[in-house]
Amino acid sequence: MTNHSGIRSLKGKVAIVTGSARGIGKAIAITLSNDGAKVLITGTQEESTKRSAAEVAKLDGSEIDYYVGDLSKEENVVAMTEKVINRWGKIDILVNNAGGGVILPFLEHNAETLKTTLDRNLWTCLWSCHKVLPYMIERNFGRIINIGGDSVRNGLWDHAAYNAAKGGVHALTTGLAREFAKYDITVNTIAPPAVESEPLENIRKKDPELAEKYIGIIPKGRGAYEEEIADSVWYLATENARFITGQVISVNGGSTML
Repeated sequence: MTNHSGIRSLKGKVAIVTGSARGIGKAIAITLSNDGAKVLITGTQEESTKRSAAEVAKLDGSEIDYYVGDLSKEENVVAMTEKVINRWGKIDILVNNAGGGVILPFLEHNAETLKTTLDRNLWTCLWSCHKVLPYMIERNFGRIINIGGDSVRNGLWDHAAYNAAKGGVHALTTGLAREFAKYDITVNTIAPPAVESEPLENIRKKDPELAEKYIGIIPKGRGAYEEEIADSVWYLATENARFITGQVISVNGGSTML
């Protein structure tokens, strides 16, 4: 993981990283914290979320808090946002990482799996933006970074429903970026391919041929590392990226190209 602590460009900033009790989100929380940000970690399980928050705090010595709840529900996002405002008084950075699709051939989906996929990936992002933006407008500053999906562009196998949700995130990005640019709020999306993490390992065990197809379309010959996604988020959160907004940035090893 890249160490940005020599710069400490996020010192004093306050960040929410949704879905950060593990995986990509935890890597993002560590990276932002390492650069001086105060970070709220969120998850849906009390013990694992609390444990992750303690681990990040111990690792970086930064101010860390946590919130547990289903962020596809408006009332939980309101509570999450108020917790940050009550503790730190502002929100500078929102990273919408919460997600996790039910990856199935489209006709194997049912009403429950489709709703779950949309709730986890689109509604969590929608509600978080909706509740955090007023506080960013108040201070004329904000950085919103969404985690999208390269599968939206490459039509990855078994990802149609997931792409419906992540495609919504990509579209939300451009609309919000134009609407709130006058408040010095930037809105961007990082779109990764398959990521070398627990979900990919589970696919490798269940269906090695499918996993190989996922990796086979990436010229680099591997999935993205969680730290590579986290470093891209870090860049967009800093002043280095102040003139970048409304973009879907593919951090994908070349799986889709212009």
